[in-house]
Amino acid sequence: MQYPETELIEILKDAGVDFVSSLPCEKIKGLICLLREFDIHVPVTREEEGVGISAGAALAGRRPAMFIQSSGVGNMLNALLSLTVYYRLPLAVFVSRRGLRGEKIKAQIPLGKKLTSVLRASQLGYTIVNSRRDFIKIPEKLKMVYREERPYFFLLNPAIWKNSFEVTESTVSKRPKTGDIDRGMLMLPRPSMRRYEILKTLRWYLKDKVVVCNLGFPSKELYHLFHQPSNFYMLGSMGMATPLGLGIALCSDKEVVVIDGDGSLLMNPGTLATVAFMRPPNLTILAIDNGVYGSTGCQSTHTSVVSNLSVVAKGFGIKNVRTLSTEEDLKKTLKRLGKGPAFVHIIALVGNEPLPPVDLSGREIKEMVKKFISS
Repeated sequence: MQYPETELIEILKDAGVDFVSSLPCEKIKGLICLLREFDIHVPVTREEEGVGISAGAALAGRRPAMFIQSSGVGNMLNALLSLTVYYRLPLAVFVSRRGLRGEKIKAQIPLGKKLTSVLRASQLGYTIVNSRRDFIKIPEKLKMVYREERPYFFLLNPAIWKNSFEVTESTVSKRPKTGDIDRGMLMLPRPSMRRYEILKTLRWYLKDKVVVCNLGFPSKELYHLFHQPSNFYMLGSMGMATPLGLGIALCSDKEVVVIDGDGSLLMNPGTLATVAFMRPPNLTILAIDNGVYGSTGCQSTHTSVVSNLSVVAKGFGIKNVRTLSTEEDLKKTLKRLGKGPAFVHIIALVGNEPLPPVDLSGREIKEMVKKFISS
């Protein structure tokens, strides 16, 4: 039996697609894993970046395609309209459609519901692909994309991926398990704890502080381990944990701790420059770096191979930067961390604790944290 992922990839190859870029989404993790079959596959850190890279590929004669999820459409619109549309460049965008009935992550619903309206308002064409039977619509539309040199969206229903290609540990890249990691001009220590163990160790430090926690498994794990009224759980908006924490720190005298991840920080690294410029003394960023997008199928981030967040933070101007990987070093560092802004780079093992979603609505989280900040 042919998997839906392999069937779609055959359609793309038959249409001459020879350059692909992607951001992770749990619903299409099998498809993303198989994109390495293309001559060039670029895992990008943000949708706007993918638009720019795809534009360059088109100028060089390639036929580009992007693979994203619904929320990414909002991130890419300005770049798409001012670059791809304005210069008349081709780009096929395959969107893992989130926010439909049965969506477990409620923060995906607002844009998910309005996705087709947003595309129509932007005069961007799209085809809804609800099942494998609808794959028959794709080839002719792909021909149009490259013939007319325009962007076009294919909205992929999650139901397509039943009986899908199975993603296992052997099919995704992981951080090396042994030895030091020579990356970005600095030897990084060997990881010894998963994020869950790190958060367990942090409970004493987080008590009675405003805590902004990264989305997905980090928020679920923190909620399970150490729920308190001052915890802001990110339920969506990847890349926004550190900006949110910075805003609170600049407008409050409360101690603010951001629990962020390598994937989210790579999506919006310029915020670290803003942190360095504004110098809030009450802000600490705990960057738990396991080298993967843990909530979407453990696809590798660039920190697993080439990028060093400690060097990035220092380069942007944050002076109080620490790098560690053991429970003992974490406790010692936090006890004598000193004045912020501080950036604590915690090298972690890959792995998630299987837990249910945060049992709070966005409004409940907001009111809870607002009350604490004003107290």
